[in-house]
Amino acid sequence: MSKACRVCHLIVEKTANMCPNCKTQDLSSEYTGEIFILNPEDSDVAERMKINKKGHYALRVR
Repeated sequence: MSKACRVCHLIVEKTANMCPNCKTQDLSSEYTGEIFILNPEDSDVAERMKINKKGHYALRVR
C-alpha cells in the first residue's frame, strides 16, 4: 500500500519518508479515493484541490 501526503495529497511509495512535491514528512497510509491529474491548468478538480503539478493524488487523507 502507498502513502499520501497530508499537505498536498500526492501519493508516494510506501517506503518514502518525504513528499517530493512539498518536502514534508507528514505522510499517511490512511487515505481514500485516488485521482490522476494530467493537465492541472485546465482541470476544475485540480483547481479545487489546489494542485498545480501532474501526478497521482488522494482525494482524502486522514
